Amino acid sequence: MITRRIVLAGAAALAFTASASAQDWKSKYPELTFAVVPAENASGVTERWTPFVAYLSKELGIKVTLRIANDYAAVIEGQRAGNIHIASYGSASFARARLTGVKTDAFANDINADGSTGYYSVFFVKASSPYKSIDQLKGKNLGLVDPNSTSGNNVPRFELDKLGISDADGYFGKVVFTGSHENAMLALSQGTVEVAANQWTNDGDSTLAQMLHKGMLKNADGSAMKKDDFRIVHKSAPIINGPYAYNSDLPADLKAAIAKAFTESPTKDKAAFDRLSDGQKKGFNPATTKDWDGTIELIKFVDALRKKKAS
Repeated sequence: MITRRIVLAGAAALAFTASASAQDWKSKYPELTFAVVPAENASGVTERWTPFVAYLSKELGIKVTLRIANDYAAVIEGQRAGNIHIASYGSASFARARLTGVKTDAFANDINADGSTGYYSVFFVKASSPYKSIDQLKGKNLGLVDPNSTSGNNVPRFELDKLGISDADGYFGKVVFTGSHENAMLALSQGTVEVAANQWTNDGDSTLAQMLHKGMLKNADGSAMKKDDFRIVHKSAPIINGPYAYNSDLPADLKAAIAKAFTESPTKDKAAFDRLSDGQKKGFNPATTKDWDGTIELIKFVDALRKKKAS
């Protein structure tokens, strides 16, 4: 006969086991490092991410430290070495990490304000320029972001190949890696390049939109630039939003706690989430590593292009 006392005892035992399990991983992982790559200047990243990282620390009951990485390669190598426990990846950099044997697993990605979970790679030109298509830009300077950027390098090269341009470095006068999405748009606005690759979800959700909101892009006379000062001359097929990923070797209970904290953040700490999302996102979508299988195939294709050019 199952009595209330037996049920309560069983529940208490389960609670004790769960608590003991949590204490086990907390003793092994008293601190976690969460790495992000700046799509904007470092101070802007710190301002947006610090409240969210403080929220994670509170939810997990251990210290979570924000690390602003110099580039995607630093995140990849940091996770490979086990020095980074949670990372914000672009789709291509996550695929590169997986392809090179990094033990990292996706658990979430962003949900856009419109409910979608993807974005695009686009080529921007200044609206005052005569350029209306990629074929008018031969011999001009192209600004890219980072070798491991999805929208800022890998997808652009894939799109150029579809347009019959398999050798971007030979087609354009100069191809420049600017180091960040913001820097690519700055190079375009200042005339260093005539065309720049970047990420774009819609007119209100993009690096360009964020920079215009902050007044970061200026005309030669010092006046603020506007959305109409830029034109998109090519847009890719949809790209899945990049993942948040944790080290595969972390304890299962810790990984579950991390994923839960992300999912619940819009309601548990709305202020921190709103500061992070800047009104462009509505939450975190549960994801799995397999969701980026298509991106891994894209990276293999781009690698093959690179090898073909080198041979």
